[in-house]
Amino acid sequence: MAAVNSKVRKAVIPVAGLGTRMLPATKAIPKEMLPLVDKPLIQYVVNECIAAGITEIVLVTHSSKNSIENHFDTSFELEAMLEKRVKRQLLEEVQSICPPHVTIMQVRQGLAKGLGHAVLCAHPVVGDEPVAVILPDVILDEF
Repeated sequence: MAAVNSKVRKAVIPVAGLGTRMLPATKAIPKEMLPLVDKPLIQYVVNECIAAGITEIVLVTHSSKNSIENHFDTSFELEAMLEKRVKRQLLEEVQSICPPHVTIMQVRQGLAKGLGHAVLCAHPVVGDEPVAVILPDVILDEF
């Protein structure tokens, strides 16, 4: 068991919900991928985790959430095209989605059995270490 004063370096972000409260906007686009200015909502949540010192992020997803997984995966073809066209600022923005020192993993929640079950689905990845559970449903501006 981890010491009580251990620094939390891992976060679990449950994103397997179907977004029914935001229909029809979420019928084809996961609510976490809806844009807020120039980024999907989930990017703001991940950026907050990184700013807090989290280095391992586990997204608990559903089979309908491929766009979330794709967003955080490396797009070699896109990066090569931006490099070839000398679009350095865009390339840096794309590469900053997941900085090199941060690991973002996905775990599938087969059946929607609630928040506790979603966190339990992440246990094989996070183990018994201290973990932050981040609920990405609310975005707050700095005050």
